[in-house]
Order: sequence, then structure tokens, then C-alpha cells
Amino acid sequence: QVQLVESGGVLVQAGASLRLSCASSGRTFSEYAMGWFRQAPGKEREFVATINWSGQNTYYADSVTCRFTISRDNAKNTVSLQMDNLKTEDKAIYSCAEAKYAEIVAYQGSYNYWGQGTQVTVSS
Repeated sequence: QVQLVESGGVLVQAGASLRLSCASSGRTFSEYAMGWFRQAPGKEREFVATINWSGQNTYYADSVTCRFTISRDNAKNTVSLQMDNLKTEDKAIYSCAEAKYAEIVAYQGSYNYWGQGTQVTVSS
């Protein structure tokens, strides 16, 4: 069983930057792709970003491309999401997840394990 714990979510103003982190208890963390997803109030959970097992390949939702950066540290079993130029529409609960595969994947059904999430609030 893999446990994922997110941290870093806070209240910020529009235009600010924020870095989320996710720590994994998995012994095979470095073998699988990781992803970040978010769920805004009243909306379904949506894909944000994914990174492959080595960290060399990444993929982003159109809404966050050029503003968010996903990265991972396999030595520390962590994956991070650097969020720049935050907008009010970025307000959501952000969750990390471990994929079933090594390469990048945006489909939620391709993820095995999920964290509880961390709240990001962006004020105008």
C-alpha cells in the first residue's frame, strides 16, 4: 500500500507563486509516473500535470501550461508542483497520485494511489 501526503496549500493572492509537495511511502516510487489533479468546489476532479518515472517527460493541462511546473526527486520519494502567476480559477483541492505506468498519463483511471489533497485558495 502506498501512502501519499500533500503539503503546501495556503491562501495566496492572485499573481503569487506557491509550491506544493507530495511525499510517497512507496518502495517503488521511482518506477512510476506521478500526477497532480485538482478539484474546485462544485466541479469534477481534473488533470493538472504528470511526470514520468525519470522526470524527463512532463505534460500539462492547457489551463496551467507555462505557469505550473511539475518535478520529482526519486531519492527523496517526492513530487512537487511549482505554481506561478496563480489565478482565482486555480482555487481547488490539489491531490497527487501515483500512476499504474512508468510514462506520463493524464487519465485519472490510470492512477492507483491518491493523496488526501491540500487546499489552495487564491484571492483576487
